[in-house]
Amino acid sequence: MSNHPDTVRSGLEDYEREDDNRPPFLLTYREVKLLGITGVGFFLDAYDLFIINPVSTMLQYRLYNGASLPSGLQGLLKASANIGSVIGQFGFGYAADYFGRKAVYGKELIVIIVATILSISDPTGDLSPSGSLIWLTVFRIILGIGIGGDYPMSASVTTDRAKLRRRGTMLAYIFANQGWGSLVGSLAVIIVLACYKNAMETHGETSKVDGVWRILIGLSLIPAFGTLYQRLTLPESQRFKAAQEGRDGELGDNTDDLKLKEMPSSPKEKPLKAETTVASTGSDASTEGESDYAKAVAKEKKAHWGAFFAYFKEWRHFKILLGTSVCWFLLDVAFYGINLNQNVVLQEIGFDGSSGSPWTRLFKIGIGNLIITALGFVPGYYATILTIEKLGRKWIQIQGFLLAALFLGILAGMFHTLSTVAFIVNFALLQFFFNFGANATTYCYPAEVFPTRFRASAHGMSAACGKAGAIISALVFNTLTDTIGTPNVLWIFFGCCIAGAGFSLLLPEVRGRDPDVIYAQELREHEQQQQQQQQQH
Repeated sequence: MSNHPDTVRSGLEDYEREDDNRPPFLLTYREVKLLGITGVGFFLDAYDLFIINPVSTMLQYRLYNGASLPSGLQGLLKASANIGSVIGQFGFGYAADYFGRKAVYGKELIVIIVATILSISDPTGDLSPSGSLIWLTVFRIILGIGIGGDYPMSASVTTDRAKLRRRGTMLAYIFANQGWGSLVGSLAVIIVLACYKNAMETHGETSKVDGVWRILIGLSLIPAFGTLYQRLTLPESQRFKAAQEGRDGELGDNTDDLKLKEMPSSPKEKPLKAETTVASTGSDASTEGESDYAKAVAKEKKAHWGAFFAYFKEWRHFKILLGTSVCWFLLDVAFYGINLNQNVVLQEIGFDGSSGSPWTRLFKIGIGNLIITALGFVPGYYATILTIEKLGRKWIQIQGFLLAALFLGILAGMFHTLSTVAFIVNFALLQFFFNFGANATTYCYPAEVFPTRFRASAHGMSAACGKAGAIISALVFNTLTDTIGTPNVLWIFFGCCIAGAGFSLLLPEVRGRDPDVIYAQELREHEQQQQQQQQQH
């Protein structure tokens, strides 16, 4: 058999034969490997965003002798990664569509690694307490740029390669890594604190907590380094190449896009536009063809933004972008308002560590976070994975918003009268329906509903709107709680969920829907209309 790249057996033939017989949630080895590469970003997202809760409590003992952090700096510290995420989602989303996935993927992980190293290098002994918090805040903003960039990048890289009947499941699997990130973060707090019990509890060396928070943040470097090489070497998908060449929708579902290694280059593998310009005789003709191809690519990139604005200028497309953006915004106001300030909730259920030594208080908070995460966080994600291809995205999103609103209403209306057990049950159900609902589907929707050539940009815009909601929650939650009380803040979150269910009606069901095929059909219809108008004139 020839070793020419065109004759190499991909191993995908058996996969394609089995494709229609397996349930969507049963994945092949190659799909699992792809999810391992793309899912790490969301593991780190949850780990880094939620670890800041116990870390901020530890910093109270390291910098302020147990007193509360200054409210302004505390809010900024908790919002810092989300502030960076907005920048990363916009920037990496646009870059992925303009330069290509291969050119950009992996760079967001480098930003995460550098920012994490600089965060744990915070010279708390040499700076003032406020200076130490500002140092950590600045580098967590940079960390957020990398985390934010992972949203459109991993969504696009996966959707470009996924089979239609498993596309939603693949995206839900990626997003479920948030649940594992939160769970591992909760376990890490307990384990690392247990290692420091002798120094902090027996010997009373509370300052040792400085090592605890650095270890907790530094642990995220392990999975980041573990997948960096695979991301940097992931080849471009055929679907994206086809979109760049103006062949949207031609490939359909028949692509070998699960190849996760770069194949040797070959003159025969040139995209169609290049092939049409290369003459069959002489090296000069070939060079001329290469030059023409480079010009064609440059022209295509220049025309990209014109096509982008022309696409979203139409109401039928803009209303979908409006729906994905507003739903994500409303979801994150409530979701991050709850989860970035779990200490307030832990106080209500008796796990805030309000008594005992500093170590005992921190350990009790860690146990409380673990209870909350294990009860509602992880199960909700997997309910979405198992049902998304059966129930559809729209149904899951609307019922998730409405049931989250129900449990927020119960918590708000009976905040001071619920027993501890009832409070925990309601809070766990709230978390469950956030994740078996809009928290998962708001991530899936923009990756599935927009054409490949605009996918990363539209996903980045939608995700950035979501993070804007998270920032608002982080900055105003504590102030609002002091002003109007926690129950009234929960009523605001209730209103956000009801509004989210309403805006979800703007969105189509995307199960089995190929946006590239639809876009190609729209382009043909537009060309036919132009030809008819020219004939009439």
